[in-house]
Amino acid sequence: MDLIIIGAGAMGMALAKGLENNHNIEFVVRDISKYKELESRYRFSLLENYTIDNKSLILAVKPHALVELKDKLKGKAKTIYSVLAGVTIDSIKDIIVSEYYIRAMPNISAKFQKSTTVITGDIQKRDEALELFSLIGDVFWTDSEKEIDISTAVAGSGPALLALVAEALADGLVKEGLKRELASNITSSLFNGFAPLIDNMHPSLIKDSVMSPAGTTARAYYALEKSAVRGAFISAVEEAYRILRK
Repeated sequence: MDLIIIGAGAMGMALAKGLENNHNIEFVVRDISKYKELESRYRFSLLENYTIDNKSLILAVKPHALVELKDKLKGKAKTIYSVLAGVTIDSIKDIIVSEYYIRAMPNISAKFQKSTTVITGDIQKRDEALELFSLIGDVFWTDSEKEIDISTAVAGSGPALLALVAEALADGLVKEGLKRELASNITSSLFNGFAPLIDNMHPSLIKDSVMSPAGTTARAYYALEKSAVRGAFISAVEEAYRILRK
């Protein structure tokens, strides 16, 4: 399939890298001169007066830039796949005419085919959308836009939250005397090894399998609970959802 990606920022590029082996990618941008070094890999077209008739588009601009597309894209698209956080399908319909609309919330792990993506939209495009986004990782269909907004805190923002955890763990090792490189490598290895655990075990069972009476894990867990880390992460999800619904 030919896929037109509107916007060539971090998310647009991550999606292209994840999808390029299966689809023909074309970027539509405001200034082609910025992407000379990538023209051997992707096709670039100018946004002004770009014709979208019967094409499949991935909207990957910043949410605030959506309104700029209104007078620049001409015609009626076949399918709009929007990855704009918090932007409703009705808002997109006011800007771009298309036969079908799908909202998706991937994350930047798409470039490694390891994204966690939640999607919703026109049920006629459900199977096609699931197939498309499965090329960049795990994909989950939600039954409403409210559910996709709730999911964004983990599916979209999750890498940044986990990065905070990783950075803090490595900093803790350095604080106690480990060299930075070793601390970073140990933390990276931990995350690699955790993936199959969380795929096969409930989080509480992972904790219980590691925690022994009066042991190091019990003390570490106590320190986290005393500092309300669990509550802080729950609040982080709440805040991410709240800002989308303003």
